[in-house]
Amino acid sequence: MENIETIAAIIFTAFTGIVIIFQGCLAAGAPWGAASMGGKYPGKYPPRMRLVAVLNMVILGFMATVVLSEAKVLFPGLNSISHIGIWVIVVFFILGTIMNTITPSKIERIWAPVAFIQLIASLIVAIS
Repeated sequence: MENIETIAAIIFTAFTGIVIIFQGCLAAGAPWGAASMGGKYPGKYPPRMRLVAVLNMVILGFMATVVLSEAKVLFPGLNSISHIGIWVIVVFFILGTIMNTITPSKIERIWAPVAFIQLIASLIVAIS
């Protein structure tokens, strides 16, 4: 059986993958803008925001890499930055959970439980 830290890192990465796919769809022109950025861009994202979605994908991918490194699942060479990076990620998802809970966009609130699961999973990795 895997240890809790490994399981938490895999759960974090799976949920992060879902968000990356969503961001990729926004970048590709899916009309889901109401479910992101407080619903400020309903429908398809404008070109500038599509670039932001791509940047979000890169950042989220890096976060998953840091979590996997800290949990000693993959990327052992990143361990020197993952000890600090994991706490940055925990704080990010504290804020993300709050923001997705209070967003004026009702549809965007679907991301609050996702962010909360990412928060709990990253916190487990951080304290393990």
